[in-house]
Amino acid sequence: MGSVALVRRGDTVSDPDQLPREPKPKKQKTMSETIWPTELRLAADKRSLTVAFEDGVAGSVSAELLRVNSPSAEVQGHNPDEKILLAGKRNVMITGIEPIGNYAVKLVFDDGHASGIYSWTLLRDFVVQGPQWQADYEAEIARRGWSRER
Repeated sequence: MGSVALVRRGDTVSDPDQLPREPKPKKQKTMSETIWPTELRLAADKRSLTVAFEDGVAGSVSAELLRVNSPSAEVQGHNPDEKILLAGKRNVMITGIEPIGNYAVKLVFDDGHASGIYSWTLLRDFVVQGPQWQADYEAEIARRGWSRER
């Protein structure tokens, strides 16, 4: 099995054996926890990440959505009441993608944020639920009178 050192702008990783993998589950897990990615591709403008999975789920997720919903404690806090709503991230860019073990990638953003670890399960959730998460985020930003612009 190979590994991905870094997915650079415009690169496509289409061979699933080139992606780090989660360890095979010892007990029954949900479908999304056992589905492996087949592609990670950073857009040329670095503002979206295309992700495809072996079950056919595929899509593009904006860097903004990935940043404002980062799984890091900095954004999520240590419990749901501590989650921070970020504004001004509409034009944030992904500047790096680093493999984490066999189960995830760390995304590095141009605003200096680099502590979120995105598991394959979470990235799949971003593809599937991302449009609703984006709509919810935009509604909350508007409700507070904030801007998505820097």
